[in-house]
Amino acid sequence: MDNITKIALVTGANKGIGREIARQLAEAGVTVIMGARVLRLGQAATRELTEAGLKAESIELDINKENTIASAANTILAKYGRLDILVNNAGIVDAEDGPPSKATAAAVRRLIETNFIGTLCVTQAMLPLLRLSKAGRIVNLSTTLASLTVNGDPTSPYYEARLIGYNASKAALNMLTVQLAAELKNTQIVVNAVAPGYVRTDLTGGQGFMTPAEGARLPVQYALLGDDAVSGRFVEPQGEVAW
Repeated sequence: MDNITKIALVTGANKGIGREIARQLAEAGVTVIMGARVLRLGQAATRELTEAGLKAESIELDINKENTIASAANTILAKYGRLDILVNNAGIVDAEDGPPSKATAAAVRRLIETNFIGTLCVTQAMLPLLRLSKAGRIVNLSTTLASLTVNGDPTSPYYEARLIGYNASKAALNMLTVQLAAELKNTQIVVNAVAPGYVRTDLTGGQGFMTPAEGARLPVQYALLGDDAVSGRFVEPQGEVAW
């Protein structure tokens, strides 16, 4: 299927890595639907792309509000009749997160609700549309901090990054990736978890050594995998990550 015919939904697409993923997909000829909690912010981000001659539109999609998820799925189905690419990018950090002895339970609940359960709800709603694609692709935005192997390795540079809520929420997202890839193994849908790297965005408080454009490259690569695509992988820019 030619890229120009592909339809993609990117959640949390009004800023940061999500906006750059949307931009790079559109530059590859994909029609991009940019999901945003606040529609006017999504519309502003979309204008940047359409004014550059790219195919993009915005849609209200709060991954914590199932009515907006259902409405988005219905809108996409009615307009396009399918979805080819789902990039589950939307996610949060929380100031009250921290090591297991200090993180607040409320913060951990918020992180799990958004980063895992919210993403699960979006994925479940969009799966019927992805099944209508000739080659569906799901990219879950993960992090190296989600690796149990990395978290247990004293020699890892991430060993001291103890954020029980965030790390656990993304580890749960990795479980979704593994199980969904196995469930869909005899279908045309490919599912992978991609850790984009340490990117300077609002999510990281402006810290990091990669720009959003650089951080978007690997998720976009996996969104555009061809017919020989491998499913059920956990990857970062340096290569495959141990679960």
